[in-house]
Amino acid sequence: MTHQANVKHLVSKLNFKIGDKARRLSNPDGPAGRFRKLQKTVTALIKYERIELKYNRADEARGYVERLISEARRFGPTHKDTMEIADYWILEKQLVHKLFKVLVPRYEDYTQSVTKLYKAPRDYPGDYRARAVLELRGNIYPSLNMQNPNTYSMIHNVLLSEARKEYRLEKYKQVAENLAQ
Repeated sequence: MTHQANVKHLVSKLNFKIGDKARRLSNPDGPAGRFRKLQKTVTALIKYERIELKYNRADEARGYVERLISEARRFGPTHKDTMEIADYWILEKQLVHKLFKVLVPRYEDYTQSVTKLYKAPRDYPGDYRARAVLELRGNIYPSLNMQNPNTYSMIHNVLLSEARKEYRLEKYKQVAENLAQ
């Protein structure tokens, strides 16, 4: 029998997989510049709730946003360490209020990841760097996932259906007139 402490309750569990390899996010300012760039990304995501950027940086920033929201959900604004984490990652200090008053209540009952990462098309054929869209779930923007473009209730399908009906009625009238003659 092993006598190890159960430390699962000390660190919040993230709801997505983090890879084993370090990402290649080179910066001329070194590691400090890399973290500054990640801080700007985390701040922008909390501010706008959907951003488009390079895939590597989006994937890296996703983990920090998940951790930040997870800790804010778990401990709240009165916890000293959580406020220090929020103060470090969020550069615009008025967004700390948004974190605790808007985002934490939104994600209170979430059992899945609070962020979504989509691969975006490249800007032009010669661009080798992958692009991504990183967003917070439950934002006000329309979904990037189109479920099924062939559903009847979509406007283009309704219009095509009505045009098809009108065309058939015209054809039926013409056939009826030809038979009557």
